[in-house]
Amino acid sequence: MNPALIRREPVLNRQQTITASRLVVHADSAALAAEALNGVFDVWPGARSVFISLAGCLPDHELLVWNAPENILIEIPALGLEAPTTRQLAGELAAAGVPLCLDGYVPGLALPAELPFRFLLADAASQPRVAAAPGIPIATGLADLPAFLNATAGGYDGAAGWFFLHGRKPADKLNPSHAQIVRVLNLVRRNAEVKEIEVALKQDVTLSYKLLRYINSAGFGLSCEIESFRHAVAILGYDKLNKWLSLLLVTASKDPAAPALMQASVARGRFMEILGKDYFDKSALDNLFITGAFSLLGVLLGTRIETVLQEMHLPEPVVDALLHGHGAYAGLLDLALACEEGRSAAVAEKAAALGVSIPKLNHAQIEALAFADSLQFN
Repeated sequence: MNPALIRREPVLNRQQTITASRLVVHADSAALAAEALNGVFDVWPGARSVFISLAGCLPDHELLVWNAPENILIEIPALGLEAPTTRQLAGELAAAGVPLCLDGYVPGLALPAELPFRFLLADAASQPRVAAAPGIPIATGLADLPAFLNATAGGYDGAAGWFFLHGRKPADKLNPSHAQIVRVLNLVRRNAEVKEIEVALKQDVTLSYKLLRYINSAGFGLSCEIESFRHAVAILGYDKLNKWLSLLLVTASKDPAAPALMQASVARGRFMEILGKDYFDKSALDNLFITGAFSLLGVLLGTRIETVLQEMHLPEPVVDALLHGHGAYAGLLDLALACEEGRSAAVAEKAAALGVSIPKLNHAQIEALAFADSLQFN
């Protein structure tokens, strides 16, 4: 039997803020799903609630082999309520205080009184409106941001998926505040004097604040607190600082969905960095991170990615992957994108082509998610 593949997607509220993560485990049995989930226990994302959904099988008592963290919600498929083993499991989970979600909700569906469902996931394409739902309605199957706005207008309180990556019209010009960050990045890339970089940072006080906040975050794992840009240069050096200054550009957007976009871009970068350890020298890992993080730069900054990159001095493999989809980093970037929105079979095929096992793929995805969550973009 094939190992279970985990796919992740964010859950956003009406304000387009990430409130939870959703892990869809593609497995032939609940036992294999439990095995896959146990395999990522050491990097589990604890910052937010996590919806657990099984695809390819119904949840049953074999799922209980999983050493489940406390921040989970278990999804029960609506069709699964007709299966005695699934319904019995749902009752036992509810009695144990584990929050339940119903996947495949249809307005008017009669729900068992003994099963309190906190969230109701429904396909908004076939169910555009929900009213007086016996739980918090969450839309699924949305194609883009306009579809999300329609769904919330129809009564949904949020949505799960990657819809927020699509449906924005780009501009042809870089915003002045974004251009300032590009200037700072270019100074660091050419190893300018610390004093010159400090002057550029001081032109926008929030840049220095954000930089220090990210460097001192739990995800960075430093043993001492960085107190200034000069201190950061002394401790980290220019090469490592380049990676963290890149985060400033990723987080410069004023879009309501910016925190969700930031999390997605940083998780992509961290995912590529983690898997890249098996294929690249240590010196290339920061550029892998930047490739993943910058892959959503056009969406984040509301402009075309070509417009941003022509103002920057990035290494050739980064530009090749981002603009042309080829070169040394392109395979890992393609896999990172597939993990978000691709079909499980396609993801498995791309991973196999790169020599990445499914357990390693799962672990890298969840570790990357936990890392992005630690930066607290919301």
